[in-house]
Amino acid sequence: MSPSPASPPPSAPQLTTPLIDGPANAPATLVLAHGAGAPMDSPFMAAMASGLANRGWRVLRFEFPYMARQRLTGRKSAPDALPKLLAAFREAATFATADAAASPLIIGGKSLGGRVASLLVDELAPAGVLGCLCLGYPFHPPGRPHQLRTDHLATLSTPTLILQGERDPFGRREEVDSYSLSPSVRVQWLPNGDHSFKPTRASGRTEADNWQLAATLADHFLRGCVGLEPGPFSHATRRTV
Repeated sequence: MSPSPASPPPSAPQLTTPLIDGPANAPATLVLAHGAGAPMDSPFMAAMASGLANRGWRVLRFEFPYMARQRLTGRKSAPDALPKLLAAFREAATFATADAAASPLIIGGKSLGGRVASLLVDELAPAGVLGCLCLGYPFHPPGRPHQLRTDHLATLSTPTLILQGERDPFGRREEVDSYSLSPSVRVQWLPNGDHSFKPTRASGRTEADNWQLAATLADHFLRGCVGLEPGPFSHATRRTV
């Protein structure tokens, strides 16, 4: 299924043209932000969007302002300051709400995008956001395990799923298992995966295998968020598996 572009409203000047995958009558829309270095149409983002769209979900991808500038100029640009990233995500969520009519929202993203979503999800929950999906959470910068970005994860009250590669330099399994996370935060692991879930050749797995597994785990989480199944993600009980 090919994504369809959707024009943002004039009131959202920072929001680039989003990409939408999946049926209009989906049980929920996932607003999905990209990571720091790759755009909304990167192979990883496209695989996640199509994998979830094929499972019946509507996925809206958008770009932060710095990535939109990079697309226009062809020159690398550092991520925007956090307040600007948060504002852009709020705009995307507002647009998705208007586009999806009565459909509930779940927000999330890859790496940086997931972190921004996790900083917003409790704020947006009263407006109908049901959960947060983080694909490769940047718990700390590579090689600097003491510079943690986890304070807010200890107090989140909205169901949040973090899918993490076991070899992720932004947070390996043995590190993450020691963190104090809220009972609402769940972590599941992609076997032998790196920050984009790519395994080593010696593991016997492929990148496509882990991307499919990530889509399956995300699908279970989304179904729990909207009450379609009483699976392990329908209750806010922390567990790492």
